[in-house]
Amino acid sequence: MHDALFQPLSFGSIQAPNRIFMAPLTRARSTMPGSVPNDIMAEYYRQRAGSGLIIAEATPVSPRGHGYYGAPGVHTDEQEAGWKNVTDAVHQAGGRIVLQLWHVGRVSHHKMQPGNQPPVSSTDVPSGSQTYIDESFERVDNSPPRMLEEHEIPEVISEFADATARAKRAGFDGVEIHGANTYLLDQFTRDGVNKLNNSYGGSLENRLRLPLQVARAVVDAWGDAGGVGYRISPLSEHRDVVDSDPKVTFSALAKGLGEMNLAFLHAVETWDRTQLDPRTDEVIPAIIESFKNAGGGIYVGNGDYSPEQAEQAIESGWADAIAFGRPWIPNPDFAERVRRGGPYREPDQSTFYGGGAEGYSDYEPLEAGEEARA
Repeated sequence: MHDALFQPLSFGSIQAPNRIFMAPLTRARSTMPGSVPNDIMAEYYRQRAGSGLIIAEATPVSPRGHGYYGAPGVHTDEQEAGWKNVTDAVHQAGGRIVLQLWHVGRVSHHKMQPGNQPPVSSTDVPSGSQTYIDESFERVDNSPPRMLEEHEIPEVISEFADATARAKRAGFDGVEIHGANTYLLDQFTRDGVNKLNNSYGGSLENRLRLPLQVARAVVDAWGDAGGVGYRISPLSEHRDVVDSDPKVTFSALAKGLGEMNLAFLHAVETWDRTQLDPRTDEVIPAIIESFKNAGGGIYVGNGDYSPEQAEQAIESGWADAIAFGRPWIPNPDFAERVRRGGPYREPDQSTFYGGGAEGYSDYEPLEAGEEARA
């Protein structure tokens, strides 16, 4: 059962024993203040080392890149040491893990920003979304942003490069650049939200300038493209985070990333597979083709897949691997459960963010004699 999902996969410098990846999941368990990865995080990821590849949670590359209380960072020595503890635990359990590099842009609150300054973006229009800023995890409206000045852009690029160097020293097998889900690089990419009147706004070439410059800097900081991936969400839309032609925009981005020989492209195709965007069958294959034809590596699909749908996606050639998110939360041995055909636990949303071991690292794996679901 699910034979295609258990075929090994080699891409870039990564050797995956199966094609059931773990998608990045914000859990807000880092030690505060300081946003430092800790022992409970090391245990959580160790338990999930049976994934073909763990893509660790979105991790801000700088103090300005933070938008959610409790999310770990990768911009201080203490954070780097904490992540080294995590990667050691995963590797000792036989796993592979990459770090997702994150800058939230305007999806933040001034209390999460250095000096209570406004968050930065490609626009001065508020995101219209909410975040949590303290241990209560009560959601508050994000703050109005300010537009980045052109002379500030090199600093943002350097922050991604510095974070990449830290991730490598911390023992990660690679990094994934977070260019999806309405965050900073997505804010620059889409014409609905990029309102800059300089060389980073307006035309498609200008809007892709920052994402591609960040990707180049990350590749250079890692040392080669074989450990670098990029995540997009071309059809996910929220308020003004839209694009007038996502097929053209994201195909051009994918072409630029492919020309750098990135190891993988990872796309959020949908949040609900029962309500697929009618553009999916046209837009996603065009993006994949642009990436691979330009020299890019594998395509990782993501978006509410069942194991059966994932198997079909691999067999049909739609994707090379599938990243699952929420199923990994209550099923630390999710790949083994897929192999057996279940059973699968349902996650408890009340324990998603913050807290301790409950709903995080206290889920038990399948017992040796536990029956698979018929």
